Amino acid sequence: MRALRIILILVVILGGLFVIADRVAVHFAEGEAADKLKSTENLASTPDVSIKGFPFLTQVAGGSLDDVAVGIKDYEAATGTAGKTIRIDDLQADMKGVSFSGDYSSATAASATGTATISYAELLKTAKSEPTEVAPGLEAKVVGLSDGGNGKIKVAVHVTGKVLTVPVDRTLSVLSSVTIVNDKVEVHADSLPKLAAISLAENRVRNITDFQQAIDHLPGGIELDKVQAAKDGVDITVKGSDVRLAG
Repeated sequence: MRALRIILILVVILGGLFVIADRVAVHFAEGEAADKLKSTENLASTPDVSIKGFPFLTQVAGGSLDDVAVGIKDYEAATGTAGKTIRIDDLQADMKGVSFSGDYSSATAASATGTATISYAELLKTAKSEPTEVAPGLEAKVVGLSDGGNGKIKVAVHVTGKVLTVPVDRTLSVLSSVTIVNDKVEVHADSLPKLAAISLAENRVRNITDFQQAIDHLPGGIELDKVQAAKDGVDITVKGSDVRLAG
């Protein structure tokens, strides 16, 4: 009985040491992965990397990690226009089946899904900010975006000018749908604003109310999947396969 007790104590001690070693190893690996991702994606700040699953050391021995979560704050995504970026807030991605090279210089996830938010202030930068003629004597521009409720964006359009001799200075609102079209966030008015009995040319008005925003070169090659208007901006979901984390 004494020998059995000693064996059990040793098993408990060794198990505890293994758990400690495993947690130390995963903490070190998370730091190394975060630094590598920051360098690879040229990020302004170090991302959060969390390696899921236990034990970590047996996953390493198998050459693949089951689940890795990555969090990036304030990611500056390319827009397809030279020198212009759009800030994506709180990009959270869940990577599945992450394989890595023997020297850990490269890592690739079999699949990835994630979420992020683009504020209305950032999206507004895409809208036409210069006054554009919408009818003889009248000009308009988008001056604000906000939550319109029920998954819609409220687009505020400021109209100025004169109709005959009557001055016009009004802000109209239209509800718009937001979707992903050809890998771009597209805002499209459900109906056009009306200004008393004045006829506004539809193509001219839509040239102001409707717009697209390209979002290119997301981390690891993930792509836009869906978009939904929310309280503080548009919530997007992303997905990808063979997503490169490093190397």
